[in-house]
Amino acid sequence: MRTLTVRELDDATYDGLKRVAVSRGRSMEAEARAILTRAVASAGWWDAWVSATAQARGGELPTAPRSQPRVQAL
Repeated sequence: MRTLTVRELDDATYDGLKRVAVSRGRSMEAEARAILTRAVASAGWWDAWVSATAQARGGELPTAPRSQPRVQAL
């Protein structure tokens, strides 16, 4: 197992994590682990949905036509 140290959490984030952990009967470490696990697991949901529905949609997702060309910021 790997270890991660998170430094410089602001007080509101720290206190909020502590409240949520207590409300769920977990340690702060266990709560942070659960939050990170859910975040990583759901990060690829869009790609998975696009792949899973490609055949039903007929391939690429449609894009709306633009009335003005996109201007790239420098």
